[in-house]
Amino acid sequence: MSAARRVGVGFIGTGNISSAYLTAMKGFDVLDIRGLADMKQDLAAKRAAEFGVPVAASVEALLADPSVEIIVNLTIPRAHVEVGLRAVAAGKHIYGEKPLGITYAEGKRLVDAANAKGVRVGSAPDTFLGGGHQQARAIVDSGALGIIVGGSAYFACPGHEFWHPDPAFYYDIGGGPVLDMGPYYITQLVNLLGPVAKVQALSLTPHAERPIRSEPKKGQMMPVKVATHVTGTLIFASGALIQVTLSFDVPAHKHLPYELYGTEGAMLVPDPNAFAGPVQVAKPRGQFEDVPVTLPYADANYRSIGVADMAYGILNNRPHRASGELALHVLEVMEAFEVASKEGRVVDIKTTAARPAPISESLTAGKLS
Repeated sequence: MSAARRVGVGFIGTGNISSAYLTAMKGFDVLDIRGLADMKQDLAAKRAAEFGVPVAASVEALLADPSVEIIVNLTIPRAHVEVGLRAVAAGKHIYGEKPLGITYAEGKRLVDAANAKGVRVGSAPDTFLGGGHQQARAIVDSGALGIIVGGSAYFACPGHEFWHPDPAFYYDIGGGPVLDMGPYYITQLVNLLGPVAKVQALSLTPHAERPIRSEPKKGQMMPVKVATHVTGTLIFASGALIQVTLSFDVPAHKHLPYELYGTEGAMLVPDPNAFAGPVQVAKPRGQFEDVPVTLPYADANYRSIGVADMAYGILNNRPHRASGELALHVLEVMEAFEVASKEGRVVDIKTTAARPAPISESLTAGKLS
């Protein structure tokens, strides 16, 4: 069943990630792509031709189009808030790529402006809405693990310079493993466990510059302006203590993305940069066993489900899950890693965020779920 009404969507930014969004949006009837815009107009035109959607005459034209209700902001992190504020001023709802902003202060500025204007803010990641993560959430909610007391979240790689065609921005202000990958890991932890209360952390920047190892810029040197190896502990309002490592300095490892430890069982959770993946549970002194993933959105890359959920929220006057409130809380937590590391103290988190409602039915059914 299709949605009762389609919600007009415009894109600002048509780089690498836009292909995933445009591909996934084909599966959500509630979304009507009205135009693509980019500072590089030829790139927008190329992407529009690739997906058979309109290209906007300019960013200004897209923002002025009354048929566009949601702006999907896929610009680089340092431009997220600037572009978001322009969309808000134009009366548009805004859904942006992660992170919400590169500082808590500017992220809050965007959320406050949207609240004042009466429009919505949404932000990636929306991977926590995938079937694998929702299955893990259902296990936590069932009480099968007992009281969650601890766990680990681990992302580490040798650096994006090994594969990305233009990786310098990952090492500039607004980059680094915390702002780049932290949104996936911390958002999923908040989905599972609720808000973070305190953060303690340490960090390293072992290289002042790094060589690009991928084409077409192989051999060029990049300055490194951010910490590239960060480790710490998230202290949740629930009392759970989760150890977190985020790094661009690890050649190889065997750590799993997540382990959660409860008083009645332990759980292995899928990679939060994907929508699917195995979920395993073990009882005390038992072996880990697979839990069947029966919830939807576990069979493909649904990167845009957060936009679809926002559209259904608009149509049905209910909250959307990948919300500005959630993204702002995650942003404050990520910023606290740097503060805790530099100042050598435990940082109290001022914001909070409600756990997003679980998905019980398919959004493609055109219903609240």
